[in-house]
Amino acid sequence: MNKEDQVMMGFRDLLNKMVYLNKFKMEDSLKGYKPSEVHCIEYIGRNADSNVTKLAEAFYMTRGAISKLTKKLIEKGLIESYQKPENKKEIYFRITEQGKVIYKIHEELHKEFQERDKAVFEQVTEEQFDSMLRFLNKYRSHLDAEIKKLGIDMKPE
Repeated sequence: MNKEDQVMMGFRDLLNKMVYLNKFKMEDSLKGYKPSEVHCIEYIGRNADSNVTKLAEAFYMTRGAISKLTKKLIEKGLIESYQKPENKKEIYFRITEQGKVIYKIHEELHKEFQERDKAVFEQVTEEQFDSMLRFLNKYRSHLDAEIKKLGIDMKPE
């Protein structure tokens, strides 16, 4: 196996393990909530004046899918919609007190994950971080160019 294959397999393996570990922990702490619901709450909690379009772009989902998701969250009492007095056309979202509980649990889990992985990152030098970041940025740019070549708009609808 060449080094490129090793890197790609390494990325896949890391991602799969992170997803597995995080999913296991989140399912335990956030029973009854789907990852998409929790991440939607997180986004709304971090971004003022969140609307369907902003959420769709952030999650690479259609506006229709986001509308269904936000409707469920409203029904569960986790978010609420509002309009600005100067713009009665646009609908925005904010998290409710109940939504803030979920947001806080999710935030604490992320801190726990960072603490879990701290031992590895403490051993990485600035040069190694810079090298990894350069590689990630080059690869990201390459993939962006490939997406552009295909004429794909990463923003839904």
